Amino acid sequence: MKQITLTILLAVGFTLSGIAKEKPAATTEPSTADTSADNTAKNERDRSGDTKTSGDQSNSPEDIKITAAIRRAVVGDKSLSMTAKNVKIITANGVVTLRGPVKNAQEKATIVKLAKNGAGKARIDNQLEVKASK
Repeated sequence: MKQITLTILLAVGFTLSGIAKEKPAATTEPSTADTSADNTAKNERDRSGDTKTSGDQSNSPEDIKITAAIRRAVVGDKSLSMTAKNVKIITANGVVTLRGPVKNAQEKATIVKLAKNGAGKARIDNQLEVKASK
């Protein structure tokens, strides 16, 4: 039994070492072919305090209720892409801020409409961005 186990372990070991030699090591440097994933400028903008982030969400029951209603409507809309469903919805002092990328102008309009329906008397600050198509 010990010989069979040892034989199997050796076979697996040789197989894995052969696989490791065939695959090139992954590089840690970003590809120059697609630099669109670099959010450095947006991250700096968000840290500056000039724009609303999720940390600015108010804890008042009214603001939380508004944000939850809009989020439920956005997530429940089957016409929206996953990108659109992940936009930031921040409500503070009766002002709803919508931020983030959407795939097209139709998605942007749909989210604004859903926000207006869920916001009641709250003002909508639309900062949604239509992603540039590649």
